[in-house]
Amino acid sequence: MEMQKNPLGFKVLMVYDGLGENNASARRIRALKHDLEAKEIQVELSECFNDARAVIASDPTVECVLLNLDDDPDHKYRHTLELLENLRERNPDVPVFLMACRTLASEVPADILNKVNDFIWILEDTADFIAGRITAAIKRYRKYILPPMFKALAKFAKVHEYSWHTPGHTGGTAFLKAPAGRAFFNFFKEPVFRSDLSISVGELGSLLDHSGPIGESEKYIAEVFGSDRSYTVTNGSSTSNRVILMASVTRNQVALVDRNCHKSVEQGLTMCGAVPAYLIPARNQYGIIGPIPPQRLAKEAVDGVLKDNKLIKEGIDPRPVHAVVTNSTYDGLCYNVNRVKELLGQSVDRLHFDEAWYGYARFNPMYCERYAMCGDIKNYNRDDPTIFATQSTHKLLAAFSQASMIHIREGRKPIDHKRFNESFMMHASTSPFYPIIASNDISAKMMDGTRGKALTEDSIYEAIDFRQTVARLHAEFADQDDWFLNIWQPDYVTDAKSGQKVPFYEASAEQLAHDPSAWYLRSGDEWHGFGEMEDGYCMLDPIKVTVTTPGMLDNGNYDQWGIPAAILTAYLDNRGIVVEKTQDFSILFLFSLGVTKGKWGTLLNALFAFKEDYDNNTPLKRVLPAIYKDNEERYQNMGLRDLADEMFAKMAELGTTKALNAGFSVLPQPDMTPVESFENLVRNNVESLKLNEMAGRTVATGVVPYPPGIPLLMPGENAGDANGPLLGYLKSLEAFDRHFPGFTHDIHGVEPDADGNYEIMCIKQN
Repeated sequence: MEMQKNPLGFKVLMVYDGLGENNASARRIRALKHDLEAKEIQVELSECFNDARAVIASDPTVECVLLNLDDDPDHKYRHTLELLENLRERNPDVPVFLMACRTLASEVPADILNKVNDFIWILEDTADFIAGRITAAIKRYRKYILPPMFKALAKFAKVHEYSWHTPGHTGGTAFLKAPAGRAFFNFFKEPVFRSDLSISVGELGSLLDHSGPIGESEKYIAEVFGSDRSYTVTNGSSTSNRVILMASVTRNQVALVDRNCHKSVEQGLTMCGAVPAYLIPARNQYGIIGPIPPQRLAKEAVDGVLKDNKLIKEGIDPRPVHAVVTNSTYDGLCYNVNRVKELLGQSVDRLHFDEAWYGYARFNPMYCERYAMCGDIKNYNRDDPTIFATQSTHKLLAAFSQASMIHIREGRKPIDHKRFNESFMMHASTSPFYPIIASNDISAKMMDGTRGKALTEDSIYEAIDFRQTVARLHAEFADQDDWFLNIWQPDYVTDAKSGQKVPFYEASAEQLAHDPSAWYLRSGDEWHGFGEMEDGYCMLDPIKVTVTTPGMLDNGNYDQWGIPAAILTAYLDNRGIVVEKTQDFSILFLFSLGVTKGKWGTLLNALFAFKEDYDNNTPLKRVLPAIYKDNEERYQNMGLRDLADEMFAKMAELGTTKALNAGFSVLPQPDMTPVESFENLVRNNVESLKLNEMAGRTVATGVVPYPPGIPLLMPGENAGDANGPLLGYLKSLEAFDRHFPGFTHDIHGVEPDADGNYEIMCIKQN
């Protein structure tokens, strides 16, 4: 009887050379293929091992592999073994059958046998019997590959029950009653609506009390990510940061905060009422944010920060109870977490790592000791600080937008689940979007076991290929007294075999993909621009690629000519390429799990096209048509090089990059805590002031230039002198924005008026 077609579809990879031959084995294999296809099983045939490796690397829907041994026993079946090793790196669970006769099977070495599940006796069993065994193996595999939450959700969504609970679209049927709703339904398709359910569905458990399949999912996530407890959050890592802060620190208590923190940390401080004390990171000539130097994390330095903090007054406990550190930074700088723990652990009992952009780190040896949950949890010293980590699984893992995770490893002064969950429930919706929860579940499953290493290694290799290509082209053009874009990365790498320094683009890709020391920030290396650096303390993440444009010298001075990065970003946007972050002379690209050679090849082609259009001074109306159309009078008759020259000259005149470094290198005077500032805002005890009116005034809201969203001024801080570094930087941006419409800066907390004057809310003076 023919098996009913499975809606998900079965797929088998058959690796066999000689299917069309006229011999007993080939005839049996053809019969097996026919029987599998009669059971609605798709059979993909590879007639060579290279093709099979390509299928394994590109098609995760293969649910079974039928493998014929290669005919090279003198070399211990080298091709078979290489294929199996490649397969098991990516999928340790997919069933593999060796197609053989009993005589040949007795010769198979152990290193092949331990990578296969079973044998198919081609000349002894019937094709129908073998097809049945394959089908059974696929069904067993399917039961294993789905994680708990998604498995339960997919099962429930197939029930097609009539619901009398929220959401009101009841499986999507409400959308079918109006043209716009029908279009919406047709776009997203029925499974999305069937899986958008109410908390009333008890079979799936509860996000708020962590029960049922949702609770099982969080336990599974904790196992995969190496935590004592993990929580799924459906409102992004901004909410995750706020949950942790509200659970750990409160009014009249002090929190140590990386000044390179996301504004969600500022919001968390406002909500919990804590007193912030800031740890200042380094910056380089490009304005790229570096690590907090280790000497600033030492107890003596922290004690000095606390002593100088004017907000720590009588009645406030001066001992910090919580510390927040951004890891990795937005530009891909990764701390040695054990070193940070060793230093900050002398001052605080709870360490909180904002790893929003770094959820993949656990799954590749490249990042060993450089993420919050590093090491084996069984060996964690419970006398060390309690560790928190927040990760945006939607950023660089494969999850829906807003998906986030909180991981906790318990050490000193832990917060038990019951107390922590009170803070969690304050922020979690009682009507969560179940597909977001399931996408966290799936992200964990995708990274579990050897899969995570294979996926992250793909990203690392793609990033290295792109890095070396651009670096080589930069060097080749420089040899011709010409220009090309460059990459912010080590100029040289010490070759592991010869011990000699070689240019980065000539280094072994294998070494770059597996040797973390090749990416260390070292003292004496000019490329990173952060000066003295403790060896091994900080590493550049290979997958976060910063492309630099001409214009900034290593010493922090402007060159004779340059190309502002904002122009390149606008050019790429016009070609359908959206970048992650743009600063004055640098652009950040993320080589996430989804990046392929085709994708970065398209980017490389666009960079070549930009050079050509710049060199030819191609008219703006052709290369930046949207900006030109909106500002035709301003940019009439201008070419791409004309705009770059004028913009670079204005930036050099205003000193925007130097002003950025100066503004972020000082710690503003705090006049009141963030919560006190917010209370003034709620009472409307605020007024909007222009920059030339703000000297000595207290800001009521954060002033946060985007990207990457790092506060220049926190709520309650003093703007300083009229010509000081804080207002000076804002004035330079204001002047730039007036001069170059279409290239204005996005600064949260700033509202330009009709004439382009920046206005910021400040506390009224009594």
